Amino acid sequence: MKIINTSFAPEAIGPYSQAIKVDNLIFSSGQLPIDPKTNTMKDGITEQTKQVLQNILAILSAAGCDKNNVIKTTIFLSDIKTFNIVNEIYGDFFGEHRPARSTIEVSCLPKNSLIEIEFIAKIL
Repeated sequence: MKIINTSFAPEAIGPYSQAIKVDNLIFSSGQLPIDPKTNTMKDGITEQTKQVLQNILAILSAAGCDKNNVIKTTIFLSDIKTFNIVNEIYGDFFGEHRPARSTIEVSCLPKNSLIEIEFIAKIL
């Protein structure tokens, strides 16, 4: 087991790692839309979704892979009515690559964010 950590994604806000590598799999913790440079979150689901995906990209890069290595994501939304917006941004981000995915509405997310995404990736 190896801890994956990068300064290009937000630091963990609790006793956990950004991601863990086990054999050829990467398991991430939920990623919030925190800008690692400013430690702040922008308003709105569009900007928050884009930031979460950039944070995921930074962690993947630190693990030696990219978005095409992602095999599963779980999206947590504070309002399921934002699903269509998130889905469009997510689709543009992954392009033709289509990881398995679950999307769940939750009552509240850490730091009152609107979105959180976790992933599993496989190093090829």
